[in-house]
Amino acid sequence: MSSNTSKAVILARGLGTRMRAAAEDAQLSAEQAKAADAGVKGMIDVGRPFLDFVISALADAGITDVCLVIGPEHDMMRDHYGNLDTSRVKIHFAIQEEPLGTANAVAAVEEFAGHDPFLVINSDNYYSAKALSALAQQETAALLGYERNALVEKSNIPADRIAAFAIIDVAEDGNLIDIIEKPSPEVLEAHPDAGISMNAFRFTSPIFEACANIEKSVRGEYELADAVRYCIAHGTNFAVAPVAEGVLDMSRRTDIAAVKEALSGVTVEL
Repeated sequence: MSSNTSKAVILARGLGTRMRAAAEDAQLSAEQAKAADAGVKGMIDVGRPFLDFVISALADAGITDVCLVIGPEHDMMRDHYGNLDTSRVKIHFAIQEEPLGTANAVAAVEEFAGHDPFLVINSDNYYSAKALSALAQQETAALLGYERNALVEKSNIPADRIAAFAIIDVAEDGNLIDIIEKPSPEVLEAHPDAGISMNAFRFTSPIFEACANIEKSVRGEYELADAVRYCIAHGTNFAVAPVAEGVLDMSRRTDIAAVKEALSGVTVEL
């Protein structure tokens, strides 16, 4: 499917703290445990490395160049994707020297992106090709806005975990007003129809100025939500592309079996 977006960035630098945590009810193979112990979620074997499925979905959405943001220590991922024969996508790497947050990770891909628009997604989520295509075909900066009930019904994500995700405030014209992270129960109750952000964005070049100018959050990181707010405050509109479907989440060891089953019928072509 054609689109005006051919580049995508996958944020694969995360520390994988939740994935590294032991879980007695997670029955893992030795290979799965090795990747989980390293916190490298994208390399966990779910029939083949999880990230293979993510990249294949991007290719289905018309993406031809994928940049993996990794840490200096991520030899497992570099060795695999740096030596992989691909026919639909070219794999690039960008190094985030320290785990200083998602906006800092995006700042690392400025050379890869150039002046082109590009998608940004998580390495521990599998988004459908349909959703990624809808995002890639946007004409402006944009993000996917997931319908909450559909996300609960069609994902492997428990409702209580989804309640901790960011919700989005959308204007009548369909543009983003704000991203509300970790909303309180009162805020959730007051906004029952608010969409959920699953960190799937289409960025344009102003994002790099934003990443360079925001302050660290209370968590001590440079965060994409703050960079998006900076962009909006400085004249960049973000369209919200509504999505009524699920996302597969690979955050914890207990997610692995369900993700493997859900992807068992999916064909991968890189």
